[in-house]
Amino acid sequence: MNRQQKFWVWVAAVVLFCGTIATVNVPVAAQSPMTETGLIQVSSEFSVEETSDRLDALLAERHLNVFARIDHAQNAASVGKDLRPTTLFIFGNPAVGTPLMQCRQSVAIDLPQKMLIWQDAADQVWLAYNDPQYLGERHDLAGCEMILDRIGQVLGDISQQATQA
Repeated sequence: MNRQQKFWVWVAAVVLFCGTIATVNVPVAAQSPMTETGLIQVSSEFSVEETSDRLDALLAERHLNVFARIDHAQNAASVGKDLRPTTLFIFGNPAVGTPLMQCRQSVAIDLPQKMLIWQDAADQVWLAYNDPQYLGERHDLAGCEMILDRIGQVLGDISQQATQA
């Protein structure tokens, strides 16, 4: 890793650290195991709407840019289709994403970050996001392990706070 990449990794780590209020681990019981798709899924105690509102507030609190909040159920209804509540958030911070793209630009296909909140057929609400370690493997982000670990901690904290009382 060159000097500029090291600098951006350091900047991203500081930005993520400063934006973190407390580190909370997602309880194993509330989290499904990562599948071969690289998704981490966390069950929510709240409705899709309330989980979405909580997530929106948390992202703002951590100064993460929310680029879009997409209500897929509403979009389906606009074309006469039914879909259980499903909301997608697209968010990020260039100070964090840029160093990853400097490691390997192909990771840009998975950035900005996304979190999906949906209600399944049994009325359970879930929040899911890409496991940063999976993205590291998918894009061979050698040299960016520290930032991937920190991103994983932040996403875990955010998902925990959005889904649990």
